[in-house]
Amino acid sequence: MTDPTPTCYRHPDRATYVQCTRCHRYICPECMRDAAVGHQCVECVSEGAKTVRQPRTQFGGRMGSATPVVSYALIALNVVLFVAQMASRKFEAALTMWSPAVADGEFWRMITSAFLHNGITHILFNMFALFVVGPPLEIWLGRLRFSALYLLSALGGSVVIYLFSPLNAATVGASGAVFGLFAATFVVAKKVNVDIRWVVIMIVINLVITFTVPSISWQGHLGGLVTGGLVALAYAYAPRENRDLVQAGATVGILVLFVALIWWRTTELLALI
Repeated sequence: MTDPTPTCYRHPDRATYVQCTRCHRYICPECMRDAAVGHQCVECVSEGAKTVRQPRTQFGGRMGSATPVVSYALIALNVVLFVAQMASRKFEAALTMWSPAVADGEFWRMITSAFLHNGITHILFNMFALFVVGPPLEIWLGRLRFSALYLLSALGGSVVIYLFSPLNAATVGASGAVFGLFAATFVVAKKVNVDIRWVVIMIVINLVITFTVPSISWQGHLGGLVTGGLVALAYAYAPRENRDLVQAGATVGILVLFVALIWWRTTELLALI
């Protein structure tokens, strides 16, 4: 008795003598995928792709991660909290950056205030800026580094507000974080030899507005700008052989500096009471 003609494991009605070089199952032409040696089936190609490490950018981001999830999530969070803020002034009062409350132990205000805004124009400008500069930075740096950059820039803005703003000033807005992204875009673009003139123009225009419009917190903007620049310098120029260690060390170091400044300012303010 002759052996039955083998058929494709995915299409039993199709006779074939070609086997997958990986799992050795029979496959028809439709199921064949070219491999380094011979052909593989669809399932083996898919499984093999999962084990291949994605190439990284020179800053540590994963090439091919085309969806800037963090940028879009930050925009969504800002919008949701703005709606909650408009619905409840008590909610706004509990999250606003206000130095006396921070000195009293409500340190969360230094971050939460960066997700509130003074009005529709304020949030539209900040979210448009985040939409423009956030995704490219997130792809280059990777989601974790981009998140750290954003939050440290927001915190840096609040720290400078805490140090230099009048005690009765209540401040909100993502501008500190956005200014940090502006500075980081400049640093990263410079590193990869991309035209940076548009970034310089954007920074100059916003700095002019910052120092000419009385109601704008120059402390928050300047604090975010300097912080974002410093973080980006550490991320962009870390040596490749120990890149992750240097980047993590810089992140922790800047955070420790902020904690020390907050502690010093809090001690100073409590001594005045």
